[in-house]
Amino acid sequence: MAKMEEISLDPRAKFAFFFKTFKDKFGEYKYRERISSLSLNRMRSLVIEFDDIIAFDSDMASFIIEKPRLAIAEASKAIKDVMYIENRDYAEEVEYFIARFRNLPEQIPLRGIRAIHINKLISLEGIVTRVTPVKQLLTHAVFRCKSCGETIIVPQKGRGLEYPEACPVCSTNGKKRSQGFEFIPEESKYIDWQKLVLQEKPEELPPGQLPRSIEVVVTEDLVDVARPGDRAIITGILSVHSEKSLRKDVQPIFRTYLEANYVDVVSKEAYDVQITPEDEEKILKLAQLPDIRERIINSIAPSIHGYKDIKKAIACLLFGGEPKIFPDGVRVRGDIHILLVGDPGTAKSQLLRYVSYIAPRGIYTTGKGSTAAGLTAAVVRERSTGDFYLEAGALVLADGGVACIDEFDKMDPRDRVSIHEAMEQQTISIAKAGIVATLNARASILAAANPAFGRYLRQRTIAENIDLPVTILSRFDLIFVITDIPDAENDESLARHVVELHRGITSRAFENIINPMFLKKYIAYARKYIHPKLSQEAEDKIVRFYIDMRSRSQDPNSPIAITPRQLEALIRLAEAHAKMALSNTVTAEDAEAAIALMLKFLQGVGLDVETKAIDIDIILTGKPMSQREKFVKLMDILKEMDREYKEKPIKLEEFIKRAEEEGLDRAFIEKAIMHLKREGEIYEPRPGYIKKT
Repeated sequence: MAKMEEISLDPRAKFAFFFKTFKDKFGEYKYRERISSLSLNRMRSLVIEFDDIIAFDSDMASFIIEKPRLAIAEASKAIKDVMYIENRDYAEEVEYFIARFRNLPEQIPLRGIRAIHINKLISLEGIVTRVTPVKQLLTHAVFRCKSCGETIIVPQKGRGLEYPEACPVCSTNGKKRSQGFEFIPEESKYIDWQKLVLQEKPEELPPGQLPRSIEVVVTEDLVDVARPGDRAIITGILSVHSEKSLRKDVQPIFRTYLEANYVDVVSKEAYDVQITPEDEEKILKLAQLPDIRERIINSIAPSIHGYKDIKKAIACLLFGGEPKIFPDGVRVRGDIHILLVGDPGTAKSQLLRYVSYIAPRGIYTTGKGSTAAGLTAAVVRERSTGDFYLEAGALVLADGGVACIDEFDKMDPRDRVSIHEAMEQQTISIAKAGIVATLNARASILAAANPAFGRYLRQRTIAENIDLPVTILSRFDLIFVITDIPDAENDESLARHVVELHRGITSRAFENIINPMFLKKYIAYARKYIHPKLSQEAEDKIVRFYIDMRSRSQDPNSPIAITPRQLEALIRLAEAHAKMALSNTVTAEDAEAAIALMLKFLQGVGLDVETKAIDIDIILTGKPMSQREKFVKLMDILKEMDREYKEKPIKLEEFIKRAEEEGLDRAFIEKAIMHLKREGEIYEPRPGYIKKT
């Protein structure tokens, strides 16, 4: 076996020596086997672990980082040399192979790219926000001499079409290239080419800064590996191109871009949290504590006083349930959606901010500052080429995490419609400018909204209190109402808590809490490795609760208390409660906790203010059954009078009088008339008269 010193001057031989001799920890020839498998899979790219290069020869690793173009070219030739040994036929069949390096020891943040990194091999991590369509890059152009008909092949360097210097047969003048030579596109050689935009991760973004991005050029088998919204680690050569034409009066400013050598799409389950073996040991030890769930709930925004049930629900949202795909292909989401509705100054925004920080992948946005395209995805035209490409929005970027949307009620109604699909189907469908695509948006949504009347009015339904359509309200698993009601005992407790925090005294709320960064790791570990299944006891409890609630609705005149949508929410909540203790089984205790949260939600939001009975139709249709029946009776009177008046305007006072005779109270009638006018069902042709549209 030749010594390394003898071949150190020849990089190609050195790489070939590495491929032939490197053994893994099991004593197998790692790269000989990989090169051999290239022929079986009809592939040309060999992925090389950079850790193996460092272990083999640190000087060789430095050479790859410092002179990547030469290193990649020589390593690619060495792959072909070894392929001649492993599979001669395939080596002769394939024109060239490509060496791709991954897992560089250091990742450079996008914000840290400087001039010293130009022409070096670097590794960047970020979110893919844009992807252009796949195009073809000319590598070898074929020309025909117009004088003698000779064909000439000219390798292209990527800076405009390069013509031959002169014809080798008749010596046609190379200065008159366009006249003397004809380009033959159909005989020329091309490779696939695509451009991505990699943006820095939201969690790495310094406060008050705009996210930075870099263009990445991918070629051959790297095209279409990453999609908008994917998190990727890209290894490549940092290159430059001129921003403007290099005239004498213009400063020679250059812009960097990355020539990708390897693209590694980070799986959604991996999240963005590094868990070491020591962390795993601590996590498993912590999960054994009998009060672990209590500790997790207390660790959620401990500076915010109270809200035990809301914090418990948020803990369930952070851990999430289990998504399922049924045998017929129907997918049911595992993510939990929560809406907080409350009076001003009740710390809703602070809760959302904390959750976006503690979630393994959290995005925070506000309703007023978000458009439909900004939340879902936008189709953008590129200035230089005029091509359209997709740009991922907040919900796509939060895929696999939590999207916190503050000021949910302030969103433009046209923009709010775009969230419907993301909440239930968990996808974003785009059909614009000839681009028809479906992107994943498997995110939990935690939204906060202010009441329409400034303060939450208990005597009105949830649909009247919030300026939101019932189609969106019904998609939330849990809705919590936070009211600011003066209470001497509670007010003193809150005041002391706030004053102690401002004085710098550690409040009792901070006792026995889990460190926020460690809690983030705990949540990431649970979401990745813990997949609980329902036990028979838990199943029985959930089924019994559902049947009991439904049995209240057996009387045709009684309201519907619960629907299958709430049943699915119960299962999700029970699974999330089990995940908190890293349990793979959903116990009866988990089912009871989920039922308690559901009852809190139904009693707080789904209660008919007139009959005091739980009525899920308040959330599903916006009106309780008692109101709906009155409304139907009023509409029947309107239709009857419309026939009597032979479709002429109806006198308003007569209509109210007739409705009062039928047993409806005046306050309800006037409110219903206002609602019908707003919906466009009736209009006022002249004062004191109404007419059906």
